[in-house]
Amino acid sequence: MSSRLVEIVQNFTAPKVTLVGDFMIDRYLFGSTDRVSPEAPIPVLRFRREENRLGGAGFVLAGLATLGASVMSIGVCGDDNAGRVLREKLASYGQTIEGIVPCGRPTVEKVRLLGSSEDRTAQQMIRLDIEDNGPIDKATEDKLFAAAEKALTGGVLCLEDYNKGVLTESLTARLIALAKSRRIPVLIDPARLNDYSKYRGATLIKLNRPEAEKATGLPVKDEATARVAAKKLLDVLDLQVVVITMNDKGSLLARRDGSAELLASRPRQVADATGAGDMVLTALAMASAAGASWHEAVELANVVGGLEVEKLGCVPITRDEIIADLLAEHHSARGKERKLDSLIAELAGHRKAGRRIVFTNGCFDLIHLGHVKYFQFAKAQGDLLVVGVNTDNSIGRLKGPKRPVVNEEDRIGVLEELESIDYLIRFDTDTPLDLIKAVAPDVLVKGADYAKEQVVGWDFVEARGGCVALAPLIEGRSSSNVIQKIIAAYS
Repeated sequence: MSSRLVEIVQNFTAPKVTLVGDFMIDRYLFGSTDRVSPEAPIPVLRFRREENRLGGAGFVLAGLATLGASVMSIGVCGDDNAGRVLREKLASYGQTIEGIVPCGRPTVEKVRLLGSSEDRTAQQMIRLDIEDNGPIDKATEDKLFAAAEKALTGGVLCLEDYNKGVLTESLTARLIALAKSRRIPVLIDPARLNDYSKYRGATLIKLNRPEAEKATGLPVKDEATARVAAKKLLDVLDLQVVVITMNDKGSLLARRDGSAELLASRPRQVADATGAGDMVLTALAMASAAGASWHEAVELANVVGGLEVEKLGCVPITRDEIIADLLAEHHSARGKERKLDSLIAELAGHRKAGRRIVFTNGCFDLIHLGHVKYFQFAKAQGDLLVVGVNTDNSIGRLKGPKRPVVNEEDRIGVLEELESIDYLIRFDTDTPLDLIKAVAPDVLVKGADYAKEQVVGWDFVEARGGCVALAPLIEGRSSSNVIQKIIAAYS
């Protein structure tokens, strides 16, 4: 994964997003199910607790706000308890909600009953939908459009359509025309419809494979068939970009100029796919507003959508989670050894993600159990372990011309395989002080055969608020002892 994506996320500012769509409440009722009703062959749910979350366009608002966007929400709610909860939840993200218009219909509410027994994970038993999904009336539509006219002074327009009556054909067309007249890109997460004509003229449509099949009437089974479906959508709807998400295969990005590419995503442990599509739209909006290309935006959306499916329910993804995931993938692809410039850049990303950095150094000639336990101790002091490794030249100056026994390429190769170590960097100086100052670790580790004041760089680390940790030694384990035993065995 390109380090450019890390840079994009790190540079998220506060893009202006106007979000129009179906705002709803996801209400969860949790209980225990340890008996069957005497009235009918159904389980009895004994109520334990209730949880309310933002759903639909509300979850997109939560995702955008969590990533730092400035969002104007435009939609409807009812004069009911769910409507009050909706407005409170939206306002809790510090965003403008004056565009949420009260109307004479119930707030869209999905009530899920979840039961568990014997401390097992709660399972959804039934879902109750409270809604009126008929089209909103003309007066309400005009109020929503007026709110959009006021809000659309820049940034991005996102339309989150769940076919609950807000994004009528008339309002959708008016919003797209308004945004185009002001040169504002329009990103659409469409409803699962047979006819997408109301989205004509938008900038981008993001849809999944079943939605693409329904909208085009074409099979979408692989990259080749997805390309055909995407081209049809581009041509018929006069779009600039189509993104078709294809689960673990990644996402197809197709452009108006005829180019198309499948951007792969890495496998994830799926806990719950709910909300993944909403977070994909969120990522596309944030990335495009941050100046990313569509290729970069879709790459980032793959990562964010992947993180979402690893969570149970709709939970917004944070900037730190995205950066940490990107860095982990980048690290895995490149191995552990780094040049200084690359190391410092990557550590800066880890710091922004709140990770605690540990540093140690040494020759590590003839790796033995003492080294392994030492690295395990060091890693336990924080989140990432950076190991400075003396070059052959520096070891020769420190220990004489007969050392090291194992050359630095082989030493680095062995250290690469130790799970405790996250980064390796060579240094050629007699002491690691300059490297310590560059890495600026939170924890500096050395063996307990040193006093703290004998550890090179201890004062620099402590002056920055860090600490020194002395690793316990394993008696009789050292490279020198191993060398002496080898000499004795063969002399």
